[in-house]
Amino acid sequence: MIKVTNLLNFRITILNQFKMVRKSPYILLLILLLFVMAGHSQPLQKQANSIPGNYRISEEEMRLYRMINDYRTRYDLPPIPLSVSLCYVASAHVKDLFFHHPDQGACNFHSWSDKGPWKPFCYPKDENKKNSVWDKPKEFTPYKDKGYEIVYWENNQVDIDSIINFWKSVDYFNGFLMNTGKWQGNKWEAIGIGIYENYACAWFGQVPDPYGPPMLVGENPAKTVSFDSGSKKETPKKGIPVAAVAPRSKDSIGGATDTARHSEVKYYIIVRSNVPFKDSAQFVKFYRDKGFPLSKSLCKEGRARISVFETFDRTEAIARLKKIKPEFKGAWLLKN
Repeated sequence: MIKVTNLLNFRITILNQFKMVRKSPYILLLILLLFVMAGHSQPLQKQANSIPGNYRISEEEMRLYRMINDYRTRYDLPPIPLSVSLCYVASAHVKDLFFHHPDQGACNFHSWSDKGPWKPFCYPKDENKKNSVWDKPKEFTPYKDKGYEIVYWENNQVDIDSIINFWKSVDYFNGFLMNTGKWQGNKWEAIGIGIYENYACAWFGQVPDPYGPPMLVGENPAKTVSFDSGSKKETPKKGIPVAAVAPRSKDSIGGATDTARHSEVKYYIIVRSNVPFKDSAQFVKFYRDKGFPLSKSLCKEGRARISVFETFDRTEAIARLKKIKPEFKGAWLLKN
């Protein structure tokens, strides 16, 4: 009898509360708002692992991609498929490096700031068995495997020829391009390219990107891809275009447009990179004593490159580089 009485009292209490809700439109509105927010929570989580509809790669990025595959083809290596996911990771990272400079102190170029839809990461300090910077593609794109990165920096806007020449001249970077050294026996199934101002990077993956390559600037999207399902499908309303409008416009990462190139371009022949600033003057003196009076250091953030020749004439720069190459095999051309 006691249990029945308690149950009746409980039902009466619930009915009274419902009558109060009906009399108060503000309470009812609050309840409806909570239901709407709860209903949208899952799609918002899924949207974090997606590629914006206004993303596509630039002509410079496509050119660097083709140069990498041309280099591989000369040595009978297969081309690496271009990946929209890894391209977006690369694009996000070069903009993060340019605008937010996470590469400070003990953190190198592979580090990420706290200014984007990813977890901040100081590499190599934060690297451990459970926390890897190479998981960034899985963190905010549909790519479900690790990616591995090489980075390039210039003190001014990058030159495509300088990027590929530098990567080819250093064994560590060349190992990625040619599957040598640590990467011998591995097969790259995906690659992403990102270039912004004075940074460039390439991301390599060992698993194919099911969403294929990105579109190039100027191309119109023909279909959309739904990242909510396990396969590609055309959808009239849902899904995210693989690529869309103009490159380097204002977006969620960075928030600035491209700057115009200078009308006058100077070319430097670089014979040594990544020199500590405190040692740069000694290297400049060394090369001047060897018969290169135009030797100078190009410094940024405590590091320097050593140039032995400079000119505004590209033809002259290329000719001089050919003469210098026998003595300095790793010499390359920097355009400023």
